[in-house]
Amino acid sequence: MAYIFLDESGDLGFNFDKPKTSKYFVITLLFVQNKRPVEKIVKNVFKGLTKKQIKAQKGMLHAYKSNPKTRQKVLADLAQKDVSVMTIYLNKKKVYTKLQDEKQVLYNYVANILLDRIYTRKLIPTNETIHLVASRRETNKFLNDNFKSYLSDQVRNTHKLKMNIDIRTPQQEKCLQIVDFASWAIFRKHEHKDETYYNLIKKVIIEESPLYP
Repeated sequence: MAYIFLDESGDLGFNFDKPKTSKYFVITLLFVQNKRPVEKIVKNVFKGLTKKQIKAQKGMLHAYKSNPKTRQKVLADLAQKDVSVMTIYLNKKKVYTKLQDEKQVLYNYVANILLDRIYTRKLIPTNETIHLVASRRETNKFLNDNFKSYLSDQVRNTHKLKMNIDIRTPQQEKCLQIVDFASWAIFRKHEHKDETYYNLIKKVIIEESPLYP
C-alpha cells in the first residue's frame, strides 16, 4: 500500500517587516510503499531519550524543538529507508501579489504541483488507491474539506486515479513527525544557507524545485 505524507516549513506571511516572517516556504512530500519502517524511526529515537527529554517532547518528535543529536539521528535513519522525498520551495518575495492574499489557494496549488510530479515520474502505482496524509495546519473544517476535495478532484480529473486524503496531527500519524524533519532540513538550507542537516537526506531527495525561480 502506497502512502504520501505531506508537511511544510516556514510560513505564508508576507509582511517582511515582522522579525519572524520567513523568506521561504517549503512543502515536502515523503513517499513510501511501506510506512512501518518509517514509524519505527520515532520509536527508536524515543528509546534513546531520557525521561526528562521524553516529557519535554510531549510524546512527539518535532524538528524545530529537537536537539542537534536527535535531528541527526532521525535524518540519518530516514536516509537508510526505502523512501523518496520531493519538495517545492517558494521565495515568497517572488509570489504574485494576488496569491499573497489567497494563502489557501496558494497552498493547495503548490501541493497539487507536487502530486502531479509524483504521478508524472511514475512513482505511484496506478493499480491501487493511494493514501495521502497531510499534517493539519488548519483548524477550520471548511478549509480542510476544501483542501481534500481540490486535490482529489485534480488527481481524478488529470490522472484518472483515486486518492484517499486524510488530514491528521503528528500525534495521530507518526510518519508526519518524520516528514517534518525532512521539510525542516530542506527549509534550513534555503532560509539559513545551512546544508548540515540537508546533506544527511540528500540521497533520498528525488526532486527539489523552486516554484518561482
